[in-house]
This record gives sequence, C-alpha cells and structure tokens, in this order.
Amino acid sequence: MWIEIFGLILIAYLIGSIPTAVWVSKGFYGKDVREHGSGNAGATNTIRVLGYTAGIPVLLFDVFKGWLAVQLAVWISFPDITVSNLTYVEIGCAVAAVLGHIFPLFAGFRGGKGVGTLAGVGLALYPISLLVVLGIFILTLALTRYVSLSSILGAVSFPFVVYFIAGEHNLALLGLAVFVAVFIPLTHMKNIKRLLKGEENRFIFRRKKS
Repeated sequence: MWIEIFGLILIAYLIGSIPTAVWVSKGFYGKDVREHGSGNAGATNTIRVLGYTAGIPVLLFDVFKGWLAVQLAVWISFPDITVSNLTYVEIGCAVAAVLGHIFPLFAGFRGGKGVGTLAGVGLALYPISLLVVLGIFILTLALTRYVSLSSILGAVSFPFVVYFIAGEHNLALLGLAVFVAVFIPLTHMKNIKRLLKGEENRFIFRRKKS
C-alpha cells in the first residue's frame, strides 16, 4: 500500500507541476510570463501582463490542480486504510501539488506562489472555510488593491476560520491550515518588503488593452 501512496503523491506533484501560466503565455502569446511583470508564473501576473482572457483560465486551472490532487486520494481505493489515514494521504497530495506549482518539473522549477492551487486544496478539504477566506481576500483587495496583502491576510486568517468558524477539530487538517498561514507569507517575502517600502504594485481592475 505504501508504494501506491507514494505513487499517488508523485502524481499529485506532477499535476501541480503543470505550468499553466507558462504554457498559456508561450503557446498563445509567444512570451514567457515569468520574464514580464512581477516575474511570477501565476494568475495575477498573467492578468497583469496578458489580460483577463489569459489570466482567468490560468486561475481556474491552477485551482483545479489543487482540487484534483486531493480528490485522487478519495477516488482511489486503498485496502484497509482508515478514514484518519486517508486524511493524511489527502494532505500529502495537497502539499505535493502546491510544491509542484511552486517548483514545476515541466518549467525548470520556476513556478508561482501556490495561492491558486491552495485554493483548490481548500475547495476539496475546507469548502466552508474557503468561502470565508475568499470573502476576506475580496474585501482586502477591494479596499487596498494589493493582491499580495489580500493573499497574506487570507492565509493568516485561515486556521482561525477553520477552527472557530468551520469548527474543524481534526489535528491533521488544523496542522495543514497552520502550515498555509505560515507558508504563504514566506512565499511573499519580496512582496512584504515592497509593501513596507510602499513600492508594491496595486492591482488594476480593468481589461488589458490589446
């Protein structure tokens, strides 16, 4: 069974490694999105550089990657595995998918920051909490127009939402929520420095002109 679980986690990493932003930008626009804007291979930078027509599909697929990686653990039947142990397999697949997005095998290990893929993980494991955190993200973005700050505040609030609002008491799932709260700010250290200096770019809510 352990070989099957390892294989599943490897598949989750490969799913996360699908470099949506890079393939869309190169395949349809003849440029590498990582060489423009913030240099990040994520949906926000894709929207900033190429517009919503490119960025929205990138966002949706990045979310789908995280959701699919977790769902694979549910769909594949492991003999004699307990519900508790299945949760650990789901978490292993979730982490693997996010690491795949950040360090994609298919794009020279230069990926995004994992926010979209983590949203997909949240959709699979914490649907109620995800809705609340999404509300925090949208409110912060509307008030500040900083995607980075919105992502950070959403991540930091996540374990509190999971425990106090969603009422989750599974230690493994709570541990993953705390991991998210620490991990996302770490992937945004450059953004945090720019925020403190007042140099962070604000998100512009308009279509990019062709």
